[in-house]
Amino acid sequence: MAATGKLGLYISIPFCRSKCTYCNFASGVYPASEHHSYVGRLIEDLAGAAAEADRAGADLPRTVDTVYLGGGTPSLLEPDLIAKLFGAINREFEVEPDAEITVECAPGQIADATLEALVLAGVNRVSLGVQSFVDREAQVSGRLHSREIVARDVRRLRDAGMTNLNIDLIAGLAGQSHETWNESLKELIEADVPHVSVYMLEVDEDSRLGREMLKGGARYHAGLVPTDDAIAGMYETAIDRLGKAGLEQYEISNFCRAGFESRHNLRYWQRRPYLGIGLDASSMLRGASGGHAGSVLRSKTTDDLKMYLEGPGQAETAWLTQDEQHEEAWFLGLRMNGGVRPAALEQEFGHEAVSRALEVVSMVEEDGLLEWKGDAVRLTGQGRLLSNDVFQEFLGIGVGQMQP
Repeated sequence: MAATGKLGLYISIPFCRSKCTYCNFASGVYPASEHHSYVGRLIEDLAGAAAEADRAGADLPRTVDTVYLGGGTPSLLEPDLIAKLFGAINREFEVEPDAEITVECAPGQIADATLEALVLAGVNRVSLGVQSFVDREAQVSGRLHSREIVARDVRRLRDAGMTNLNIDLIAGLAGQSHETWNESLKELIEADVPHVSVYMLEVDEDSRLGREMLKGGARYHAGLVPTDDAIAGMYETAIDRLGKAGLEQYEISNFCRAGFESRHNLRYWQRRPYLGIGLDASSMLRGASGGHAGSVLRSKTTDDLKMYLEGPGQAETAWLTQDEQHEEAWFLGLRMNGGVRPAALEQEFGHEAVSRALEVVSMVEEDGLLEWKGDAVRLTGQGRLLSNDVFQEFLGIGVGQMQP
């Protein structure tokens, strides 16, 4: 059976020039020789994706309308590797002429030849991992750029015709204060980019800083990380200041001018198909006809580079039940400021299932974390600060599994 619909393509590039203290991604500093073998594996996976999906019983659309190279630092790839990778993408898939093609870049790490290769490959959106415009904060976190370098690269990208730019900031870096956060927001607003992502620092054992904080140590300036209340205050300040500057919040961590939403990231929250290729990459595909029709296949590749380079067959896969899909529809949909429309979910999952979910909505609404806006349920401002707690309430809303 022919695949239908459109696909988003995510390509993981795990290479970095240095490892940031807060980073919990499967990325690191590797010799350049690994870049060539890694891109070779990516090309093999792209070529084998259709057959792999067919064996699993999944529907893999051939038409691609979003491509996203994340990492890591994809801009570290040599120009010839960028050309080879995009050549493979275009051989294996039909990339629409107006597709959104995003590449994550680190300021100060975009060589002229690399920028030229990205333009030739059709890249039309760049996400810059700035994190802080305060040089001391950036350096303490392991970033290699300065405020001047960021400004220079924004100019270079615009001169190359890339005006659809995103800048990432992190609230909660070591040594950050409300004053320095406002300084970063001021510089960000003056940069006049159409999209911004603001993340609150996560403390977990998958980052060096997180491990140090959890054990009460002092390395990586762990003792200078702001309190949770201070970080929440920075996040709320960002929502206010960015909104006044015309960058409206449309998802928990994302803000943009009208029409500049990240089309690729919207796929994740709207549960539309995407294929992840590379280290620690996730996929979501719909079931084809037969036993898996109407179901969803989620898969994730290994986060071990050596294992990934050894060959295919390293992905973990699971078909989601209807109850699991329903749960996802709530906690992914609630990430967006537009919220979730229960009437639409009834058409997909039935009245009984959604009625159980609405019991959870009523309970959380009493706590001031959810609200109705027209026919949609959405997080309140306080709910966005406690979103993980809200999402947890929607786990186990299947028959006989309601949370007490």
